[in-house]
Amino acid sequence: MTSDEITVLLIDDQELFREGVRVIIDAQDGMRVVGAAGDGVEAVRLVEELQPDVVLMDIRMPQMDGVEASRQIFTPERVARRTKPVRVIVLTTFNLDDRAATAIRHGASGFLLKDTTPLMLRDAIRTVHGGNAVLAPQDLATLLDRKFQAEAPPPAAFLALTDKEREVFTAVARGLSNAEIAGTLFAGESTVKTHVGAILRKLALRDRVQIVVFAHEHGLI
Repeated sequence: MTSDEITVLLIDDQELFREGVRVIIDAQDGMRVVGAAGDGVEAVRLVEELQPDVVLMDIRMPQMDGVEASRQIFTPERVARRTKPVRVIVLTTFNLDDRAATAIRHGASGFLLKDTTPLMLRDAIRTVHGGNAVLAPQDLATLLDRKFQAEAPPPAAFLALTDKEREVFTAVARGLSNAEIAGTLFAGESTVKTHVGAILRKLALRDRVQIVVFAHEHGLI
């Protein structure tokens, strides 16, 4: 396994499905499956043991489902112990699944339908490994708007952002890339990247997906 290889953990209670996905992923350049299991309890344990880059997590499983496993994977204590980030993609048979919205709120980077194509699966893994969502911004907004109908007021940390950071925050929440934000704000991409890093740090968020969740949860978009 090379240092730039994306390592993947498969969690699904159907062994045939797991093995099919394993074949697809292992056939991709720069990706390798490092482990597999059939329930959320094992998922939480294997994330700690194997430290994968990306977890493909079935949303409906016996003993512990993908929602609770996602919550446990992203508890502050576990996140603080890690030497590198882990990204979770939840797998579901239902489009715009409310359970998927809850998993995203806990820390997942989006969801895929189980009948997705091998190319879409490959691209999704690469996308979340880069810290982005696997859903289009409009789809993510639709899913989150259904989940966060009771909005909480923004915390003091958000009010402490600079005016420029708030502009960047809004652009990220709308799904714009760093290049698109740079063009809109007439700034360099490196400057935008610096602002995004500051926003994540000040709001104690893990990645751009969590900025989108934060924005919808607090009625900021």
